[in-house]
Amino acid sequence: MRILLSAQALGQHQAAIAEVMGKQPFELVSIESAVASGRRDVDIAFISRDVTGRSTKHELAPALQACYTVLRESLNLQWVHIHSAGADRQVYLDLRERGVQIHTSSGANAEVVAQMALAGLLALARQFPQLMAAQRERRWAPRLGRDAPRDLAGQTVVLIGWGPIGQRIADFLRLLGMKLIVVRHSWPTAPVAQASSYTVRVEPVETLASVQAERFEGVRMVSFAELHQVLPQADWLLLACPLTDQTRRLVDAKALALMPQGAGLINVARGEVAVEQDVIDALRSGQLGSAYLDVFEHEPLSAESPLWAMDNVIVTPHTAGHSDGNAGRVVGMFLENLRRWVAR
Repeated sequence: MRILLSAQALGQHQAAIAEVMGKQPFELVSIESAVASGRRDVDIAFISRDVTGRSTKHELAPALQACYTVLRESLNLQWVHIHSAGADRQVYLDLRERGVQIHTSSGANAEVVAQMALAGLLALARQFPQLMAAQRERRWAPRLGRDAPRDLAGQTVVLIGWGPIGQRIADFLRLLGMKLIVVRHSWPTAPVAQASSYTVRVEPVETLASVQAERFEGVRMVSFAELHQVLPQADWLLLACPLTDQTRRLVDAKALALMPQGAGLINVARGEVAVEQDVIDALRSGQLGSAYLDVFEHEPLSAESPLWAMDNVIVTPHTAGHSDGNAGRVVGMFLENLRRWVAR
């Protein structure tokens, strides 16, 4: 069994992989050597964060493009484990189309992304952009009278997405006394994964449903077909869903117009879930009062985008899921998947 991984990951995890493989013959092949030598005989690939680096799915560094070429041309490739929670990069869509299994690290950064979404919401709700602007101007400007922030308790969040990230966000928002309407698919026929669907322990669906019902008692669940019916109640629209055919361009001018004037938008999902120009137009008109955006239709976000200069917008560079503990969690998921693969 030939396992493709970066030279860095090979050096760090060779002993752990050998322990998992046991007596099973294997060879570790670095991505760098495969690119240099033209090898295309790998069976498994582990794409760690250091492989993608600062590249985005829209703009690839030459080294990452070369790695993707190895994956595409490795006809024996059976499965790929990736560090991200989403698998919407074109290379993974193409590999899946030809039958390669793509294992994500869904859940590895759920806590971190949920914290970032909460930080964005709190910063906007407590008017940090305005306060920091006053700080830069050395101007004493308390937020009083009509400028006073609204109490968060009792406000309604329409949360789109109910994976590990969405559920952790829900935990935080309920602690703030906020009302939740969750837009999601029907009750799952398989457990909600805290890692990838290949590593989570299987529980009966009935048990899962009852646990979720108890944990999120009082949270209203609706389908995607009901989204436009609940948007008029949304003080905040929070996007934490994967990018699919159903969610692409889900939040457009029509959806934004249904929200109360001055509502807030939080996007820690994918930029393509919202129509960026429609969001900009709604922010300019005041239909949207504020937005925290970590993801964009094209990344990196162009320096010419008006979003950078809007005083009611917080922009971050697709960094909501970054933390120093993610790499260890991702490796643990990969090793567990490898252990299950060897034990088949």
